[in-house]
Amino acid sequence: MVIRVFIASSSGSVAIKKRQQDVVRFLEANRIDFEEVDITMSEEQRQWMYKNIPEERQPAQGNPLPPQIFNDDQYCGDYDCFFEAKESNTVFSFLGLKPTLASKESEP
Repeated sequence: MVIRVFIASSSGSVAIKKRQQDVVRFLEANRIDFEEVDITMSEEQRQWMYKNIPEERQPAQGNPLPPQIFNDDQYCGDYDCFFEAKESNTVFSFLGLKPTLASKESEP
C-alpha cells in the first residue's frame, strides 16, 4: 500500500500550497511512507486523479483541487477530509492504515 498525495508544484494559490505542505509535513513527521504526484508535470496523472475521485466528492464547479489523497487506487479524501481526520486523531483510519501505538485509534 502506498499513500499518494496529488499536488500541484506550480500552483499560484498560497492556500493550496499551505494545504499541500500541511499534508506532506504531517506524513513525514509521522513516518508514513508516501509518494508525491505532481499533476502539473503529468497530464496523465492529472486525468487519473480526476477520474478516480468519486462523483459525490467532485466539486459542483470546476475540477478537484490538490491536495488529493489516495491509498494505492483507493480514494481517501481531500484536504478538508484530511484536516477533520487530523483534528479527531483518526488519520490512520482515513488513510486506510493500521494505527500506531501513539494514535488514539489504537485504543480499545
